[in-house]
Amino acid sequence: MSNSNKKETLISSKKSFLNLELKELYSFKDLFITLSIREYKVRYAQTFLGFIWALIQPIITVIIFTIIFGRAIKVDTGNVPYEIFALTGMTAWAYFAFVVSNSGKSLISDAEMIKKIYYPRLITPLSKALVGLIDFTITFVILTVLMICYSVDFSPNIIWLPFFILMVLITALGFGIWISALTIRYRDFQHITPFIIQIGLYATPIAYSSLYIPEKYLLPYYILNPMVGAVEGFRWCIIGQINTSPHPYIFVSFSVVLLIFISSIFYFKKTEKVMADII
Repeated sequence: MSNSNKKETLISSKKSFLNLELKELYSFKDLFITLSIREYKVRYAQTFLGFIWALIQPIITVIIFTIIFGRAIKVDTGNVPYEIFALTGMTAWAYFAFVVSNSGKSLISDAEMIKKIYYPRLITPLSKALVGLIDFTITFVILTVLMICYSVDFSPNIIWLPFFILMVLITALGFGIWISALTIRYRDFQHITPFIIQIGLYATPIAYSSLYIPEKYLLPYYILNPMVGAVEGFRWCIIGQINTSPHPYIFVSFSVVLLIFISSIFYFKKTEKVMADII
């Protein structure tokens, strides 16, 4: 019998630093979907309220912001009710916080599977991003209902919304992938990550606008937070915010986002080689 139709697999220890083998992810698409479904089911298993828990934290945070920033400090939001102003920011931030928090500890949670079988480890943090989109959609629906109740129209800038959703997603994945890889080597990040997310909530223009930040602090310090441009752009698409265009410094945020995301992929692939040994 001829052996001409047999396929050969070559395993080489010499791999280029630029060869990230991202095409391999597509071959494991079924596993990616399975992990995402498992994550969603486990998250809401044996809970009475189910996915409503996805709304509790952002809504309570918005209520607190409304009392402090909307009523006491009286942050200027133009003609837009403060509740809607804050919820637009929280919709984007809640997704970011979910992905970063769950991606960061995802590899530790799947340690046994990583030790036993081979698959592109990048699938694990990526699956968290897919599950997070479900919560994001639910929160966005609540935002839409609230806008209808307050008779607030969507801004014509809504056509740019997919771009800024993608920006939020890439930002979340960049941080999530970085932290997931770092947590393998340094378990301290399991405790540092919640603290970083909490600080980031107030270091990002969610309860206020970046217009309140003095120019001397806006660049280069404040704007280096990539979620500044992502949240401001997201809000600009929904309600137009206070100004009529996204802040010009958003291009700085977008550049930082790309840098974080690309570097996270490279570092993750580097760590992946020894992941099963040190996890």
